[in-house]
Amino acid sequence: MGMKNYPPEFKRDAVALYESRPGATIAGIAADLGISAETLRNWIRAARAERGEPGR
Repeated sequence: MGMKNYPPEFKRDAVALYESRPGATIAGIAADLGISAETLRNWIRAARAERGEPGR
């Protein structure tokens, strides 16, 4: 399966949705959005790195 290109706004919104829901799981949010958990996990890591947050 080929890689999909998602608009930057979608990526930002997906990360914001995950971060705004305490107790939410990456897998749950990803399933709601129709993307893989690994894709969302990568976007979260990238967003945290952009903000200079330490990795978890």
